[in-house]
Amino acid sequence: MNRTPVIFGLLSINILMFLVLRQSPEAWIQNLALWPVGATPEHHQLLIGSNFRLWQLLTYGFLHGSLMHLLLNMYALWLFGRVLEVHMGSQRFLAFYLTCIVGSALFHLLVQQVMLVQGVTAQPVIGASGGTFGLLMAFAYLFPDSRLYLLIPPMPVKAKWFVVGYGVVELVFGVTGTASGIAHFAHLGGMLTAYLLLRYWIASA
Repeated sequence: MNRTPVIFGLLSINILMFLVLRQSPEAWIQNLALWPVGATPEHHQLLIGSNFRLWQLLTYGFLHGSLMHLLLNMYALWLFGRVLEVHMGSQRFLAFYLTCIVGSALFHLLVQQVMLVQGVTAQPVIGASGGTFGLLMAFAYLFPDSRLYLLIPPMPVKAKWFVVGYGVVELVFGVTGTASGIAHFAHLGGMLTAYLLLRYWIASA
């Protein structure tokens, strides 16, 4: 019996959407990627004819721009998600994951509005990273002393310290504009959403 049907379904949808995106990328990106609110073509040439729509708060999390982008996110989804789905139950896990994607998008858009006022270039966002960063936070919150084995550097580290370190790096990169082209604040938004949701669930139990 499959104990993680949601993980199987999410992996399947993401892979299917990646294949579909290859066929007519412009149309899918224009309609389903997360576009800035109130941005105009002067902020970025890609914004010509494209606008923010409410459903993009969710749909952007199922699009990926490259095979490596897809593989990294799907690996994280499988690695942490299969443990969390068994722990939470499938229904609650699905609600948790989708909430992290939406929360990640809202936090990214909020920060992006500040950046637009400052004249920073805007661009659309795609990828499941907001959701997978939420899963990483949840794993570290629920299993803080579990050891994750890193490739670089090749050493084990407790989940709680890995998340703290990763969060600091994302914040520094986001504030300084390092590694441009990566939605660092979307990652942080996914982690923040996961933390707040878990705190709420535990307090309400």
